[in-house]
Parts: sequence; C-alpha cells; structure tokens
Amino acid sequence: MKILIAPDSFKESLDALDVCHAIQSGFSQVFPDADYTLLPMADGGEGTSAVLSYVLGGRWKEVRVHDPLMRPITAKYLLLPDATAVIEIAQACGLHLLTVAERNPVIASSYGVGELIADALGEGAKRIIIGLGGSATNDAGLGMLTALGMTFHGADDNMLGQGGGELANLQRLDNTGFHADILETVFEVACDVTNPLCGESGASAIFGPQKGACPQQVIDLDHALGHFATICDAHGYERCQEVAGAGAAGGLGYALMSFCHAQLKSGFDTVAEVASLSQHIADADLVITGEGKLDEQTAMGKVAGGISQLAKATHTPVIAICGSVDGLKPAQTTQFDVVMPSIQRIDSIDNVLSAAYHNIETTAVNIAAAMRLGQSVR
Repeated sequence: MKILIAPDSFKESLDALDVCHAIQSGFSQVFPDADYTLLPMADGGEGTSAVLSYVLGGRWKEVRVHDPLMRPITAKYLLLPDATAVIEIAQACGLHLLTVAERNPVIASSYGVGELIADALGEGAKRIIIGLGGSATNDAGLGMLTALGMTFHGADDNMLGQGGGELANLQRLDNTGFHADILETVFEVACDVTNPLCGESGASAIFGPQKGACPQQVIDLDHALGHFATICDAHGYERCQEVAGAGAAGGLGYALMSFCHAQLKSGFDTVAEVASLSQHIADADLVITGEGKLDEQTAMGKVAGGISQLAKATHTPVIAICGSVDGLKPAQTTQFDVVMPSIQRIDSIDNVLSAAYHNIETTAVNIAAAMRLGQSVR
C-alpha cells in the first residue's frame, strides 16, 4: 500500500514535517510494510520555504536587511537548483518582528523585502516565488521598490521617507535606477488574500487595525494608497488596484503586479505545482492530510481542501486528521473520506498544543487499526 502523507502545519504546535512524522509513526505501528511518502505542504504563508526546501532541496541564504522600522536584522530565503528563489516577505517585514507597542503601519517599511529580492537577483535567480502574508506594513511596496532602485519624490522634489503615511506626499516617481534584472525575471506571488488595494475591503480597512492603525490612520492610509495608485497610473503603470490580491501584505500585491509584472496565484496552487503534488497523489493508494483546525476556510484555498479536490480527480481516498473541527456541517466534510479530530481529552490550550505530536500519532494508530479491522472482517 502506497500512502502519501501531505499535511499542513498545525499552527502554534507542529510544523508540517513534524505532522508527517507523527502520522507515519502512528500508521507504521499497524502497517509497518506500507510505502510511505512524506510531502509536507503549505499554502504560501509562513513555512512555505521550509516545505519547498524539504521537497526540492536547495540552499538557504542569510542576508542582512532592514526590518519594518529600518533596523538591521538577518533574514533568509531559499535558492532552489533551477535558479528559483523563494522569499517569504515576513522574514523582512513581518508583524512578528515588532512588539505590540511598535506596530505602526504609518511608518513601517517593506524596504527589507526589496533587499531580499535584490540579493536573489544577484545570485542569478530567474524566477522568484514570493509568499505574501504576515506583514507589518501598509506602504504599497514603497520601501521594497526604493530598495530596488526606484525613487519617489514629494514637494520640492524631496525624496519620500519610509512608511505608508509618506505615500500621501508623492508627486512623481523615477524608475531610471530601477534594478535592471527585474523585468527579465518571472515573479510568482503566492497569495490567498483577495482584497483590492483600497476601499472598505482594501488593505488599510481590513488589515490596518491588526498592524496598529487607529480608525483615523486607517482612513488616512487608505487615501494615501489611492493617491499612490493615481500617481502610478499617471506614470503609465498598469492599473492593478482593483485586482483581487492587490491589497495583500499592505499593498505589496499591487506593487509586485504593477512594477514587476508578477502573477498572483493561490498559495496552495503555487506550492502544489512546485512540489508536483498531483503526481504524488496519482501514485498513491491513500492520502492523509490535515491541519490544525478544519473549518469553513478549509475549502477556500487551504491545504487540506486543495488536496481533497486533487484526489477526487484520481478517485484516491483522503483521510483528514485535524486538531479540531469547527463550524462545519456534515455535508461540508464529505470532501474527505474520513475526518478525525486528534485532541484526546479536554485540557488547557497550552497542554493541547504541547501534546499535538502524541495526539496526532495516537489518532493515526486508531485510524490504521480501524482499517486493519475492516480488512479482516471482509
């Protein structure tokens, strides 16, 4: 029996590879001779680079860059053997890099993201996969583009500073110093956010508050993003502000589309394509996937839902192991052949998270034992 184990991470407890090992450990106690393939998965957010490193190899490159408040930090990205670089923007401008008191999208900058891209280009990358998610910024890529050689000018032709608040002062931009390799490079953006740049469902309104913006700052930042897009339109850049995903990562989606001709794709689809997931599923007799919580978002571009859709094409049975099932009607779980929560007992959240490996392993043993019983009964 060929068993493909392809889960997402269980947030705050186990990364995707550890989940793979827990499931394999449980199943192999019942089916020791099965042929196991471990394929940890991600949906384009945090952990995507680590997943692709496990699947495809490559090497990590550490770079000194600037964090959202322009302080020097060390970030890393992945270089794959086929001249592809995988960059998670949170490495350079992630919300986790700031304390709660430091969060302020009016001044937070994406400059470090541009430094990572520039370094990857210097390493000869011809294709750059960028995972958008977890940003502290709302600057529409102002910092990133500045690090790549663009200049932005306000009144009296003074150079703009950093942060989303500065966008309101923009009068003109100059691309004469823009990195020469940008337009010769394929940019693919892994993004599951569908928000436009501006408006009630835009970057500022939806994500600004969690990045530290007060209600008035949300309004000001939204106007600043709109002004930035108007100036870019006037300079002949592609009008992308209404495109789904333009508001991702505080407008980095907009900048990457407008200035780097990036393609925005589902994060799961991007990882699945690079990892040849469809082929692995076609070769398997059984697929086991999972995530920390199975809920209404599972079918909306998340790993477990995406795997179930691919498995249907080859009529491969799918088992989903999760921490919990939340808010799903019975009909919504029919995309899987089995759905099994793994929490073994009522306990504090800290204890549940710390026991995740044991709980997943135990659940895998029980599922495998039920399968073995079913075989013997027949």
